[in-house]
Amino acid sequence: MELSLHPQQTEAFLSTATEILYGGAAGGGKSHLMRVAAISWCTDIPGLQVYIFRRLSDDLAKNHMEGPTGFPALLSEWIDAGYVKTNDSKNFIEFWNGSKIHLCHCQYEKNVTKYQGAEIHVLMMDELTHFTDKIYRYLRGRCRLGGLKLPKKYVGLFPRVVAGSNPGGVGHNWVKATFIDPAAPMQIVQQEKAEGGMRRQYIPAKLSDNPTLQENDPDYVDRLEGLGNAALVKAMRDGDWNIVAGGMFDDVWEEGSHVLVPFAIPKSWRIDRAFDWGSSKPFSVGWWAESDGTEAIMADGTKRTFPRGTLFRIAEWYGWNGRPNEGLKLSDAGIADGIVKHQADLGIADRVRPGPADSSIFDETNGDSPAKIQERHKVRWEKADKSPGSRKRGWQLMRGRLMASKAPRMEEPGLFVFNTCRQFIRTFPVLPRSDKDPDDIDTDAEDHVADESRYRVLAVKRTVSVAPLRM
Repeated sequence: MELSLHPQQTEAFLSTATEILYGGAAGGGKSHLMRVAAISWCTDIPGLQVYIFRRLSDDLAKNHMEGPTGFPALLSEWIDAGYVKTNDSKNFIEFWNGSKIHLCHCQYEKNVTKYQGAEIHVLMMDELTHFTDKIYRYLRGRCRLGGLKLPKKYVGLFPRVVAGSNPGGVGHNWVKATFIDPAAPMQIVQQEKAEGGMRRQYIPAKLSDNPTLQENDPDYVDRLEGLGNAALVKAMRDGDWNIVAGGMFDDVWEEGSHVLVPFAIPKSWRIDRAFDWGSSKPFSVGWWAESDGTEAIMADGTKRTFPRGTLFRIAEWYGWNGRPNEGLKLSDAGIADGIVKHQADLGIADRVRPGPADSSIFDETNGDSPAKIQERHKVRWEKADKSPGSRKRGWQLMRGRLMASKAPRMEEPGLFVFNTCRQFIRTFPVLPRSDKDPDDIDTDAEDHVADESRYRVLAVKRTVSVAPLRM
């Protein structure tokens, strides 16, 4: 049996890192690497337990058990000779030396406890961005050697995690924050205990890593070019992690157009704030300026006029612990005190008006509510529009504003973001569409900044009525 790998795949196979993401372009041979590595290590290490995960069982079977490079085809000679046995009912492949490859799926976070007692020597996560951070961390926590005796050449290299993925999916943000952003490609970084304590590495996957595909199907790259969406092409062809395939805003968001260097807000513009509540999940506070049509002096000294109603996200406070989609668990009083301090530090305390907040904070228990608690700490809110249909309507309005902001001569109200609002820039542009409803965002994604921004875009237009003068 011949098991061949190509340069980047070989790097992932031989790397001294123990937590690896081999990720990027479609067709780079990521799943093939996992199968070859699993077989090679199982034949070399008696008793090794390899667990390969896909989010869905159907994907697991189609990707790893079917076709000319699936496990049955790769192992056919050994299966025929009796050296390897497949157990279809229990979904594992057993080798003559006691090693096993377990074929697993974990669709929901509640399913992780199924693997609570597992002793995982090699954890393989196929399409990592299909999983949530919580699922990954739990399964990584099952990685342990137990009583396994490693051959000398493997000491220090196991237990081991090998993940593969394209950009996009519900886990795009946390995977990018965990593997892509912290270090340069190929660099191996020792992680702290809070991050699992392994040696982590990101190895880019490229279409050129799979010459077999290019030889057998030379037109494949042309089909990627024909996907019809420039962002989708960059994700699938180039493995670009700065966009998300099939995202809600990837076709309208342009950082060069929408992100501005902070400038002084004209005195006649309205400044208010919006709020999406969270505890175990992050909360998001955004401070917004709304143009009244008055001319503004930009950071470079030029003057610019924006259509009345154009929104600017001028500051933010994201209540997270530094890990994607994990909150600070602050009390409502603590959040309010933090908001007051932020406004003072920004120098806008006397200008900020109450804006829209998640309507759930107005729900009362024993006569009290988060909104009442915050009001006692000098922070008042208005109820956000969460009426039927408002969610989809809000996303559409945001898309319209982003498109308006890119026009050479703006005629409709747009939306801009100061470059200091890093959590908006990190989370908003890459939000994926829901698989169930393409007009909505996948609610498992890190959507807290987006929800808070949507509340602000949906805020009812304020009007001033003037009573007639009585003589």
